[in-house]
Amino acid sequence: MDQELLKEAREVLKHAYVKYSNFRVGAAIRLKDGSIISGANIENASYGLTNCAERSALFAAYSQGYKKEDIVEMVLTTEQDHLVSPCGACRQVMRELMPADINVSMVYNNEVKTVKNRELLPLAFTEDDL
Repeated sequence: MDQELLKEAREVLKHAYVKYSNFRVGAAIRLKDGSIISGANIENASYGLTNCAERSALFAAYSQGYKKEDIVEMVLTTEQDHLVSPCGACRQVMRELMPADINVSMVYNNEVKTVKNRELLPLAFTEDDL
């Protein structure tokens, strides 16, 4: 796992807007050119409009012109003392917007669980199904 990505994911936790849940999540993506793009979760009183850290980071990367093939790794972290994995909506977006074979590392209590992106959503619905 890329330690610089973990540092960025922990740093972006400070920017999470978690007025309702107080549940901070930070995500950082490493790109082929060495750049790092991070994102935090941003809540809304209309809960369905909340955006998770994983999607915030991915949407920021795409907004800056990066594409699926540019992404090489993602690291996620929270302030929780147990493993927290991406929600179902994030797993679907991650499956489409990131390569299937990149590592996704989830960090908690200085423990790391790393899986391939494709393992987060078995039998995913993808563009190949259309």
